[in-house]
Amino acid sequence: MFGGGGGLNPRKMEQMMKQMGIDVDELEAEEVIIRTADHDLVFSDADVTKMDARGQETYQIIGTPEERERGAAGGEAAGDSGADDSSAIPESDIEIVAARTGVSESDAKAALEAVDGDLAAAVDRLE
Repeated sequence: MFGGGGGLNPRKMEQMMKQMGIDVDELEAEEVIIRTADHDLVFSDADVTKMDARGQETYQIIGTPEERERGAAGGEAAGDSGADDSSAIPESDIEIVAARTGVSESDAKAALEAVDGDLAAAVDRLE
C-alpha cells in the first residue's frame, strides 16, 4: 500500500504539517550539550530542527555526540593537562565576569558554573 520507499516525500510532509498548524524551522546550532547527572553529551555540528505545534516546542537533534565527564566543581581542572578543559568554563569568560563585577576570578568562575556558563546570568547573579 505504501510502497517500499519507507516514508513520505519531504515536501508533502511539510505541507501536511503546515495544514495541521505545525511550524518547522532549521536552527544554525554550533554546539548542543545535554547534561545528565553523570556526564555531558556534546553534539558538534549537529542538525537541529525546532517544531512548534500550537505552542508546544519540540527540538530534534541529529548527529553523533561526544560523551564527556561532567565538569568538576572543584578547582582541580586548572592543573590538568587539558584533557577535560573542553567542558570547563573558558578562562576568557571568567576574566570578563570578574572585570565586569569587580569580584575575584574564583568567585566569577563559581558564578559561571552555577549558571552553566551563561555570561549575562553570571554577571547578574554577582551584581
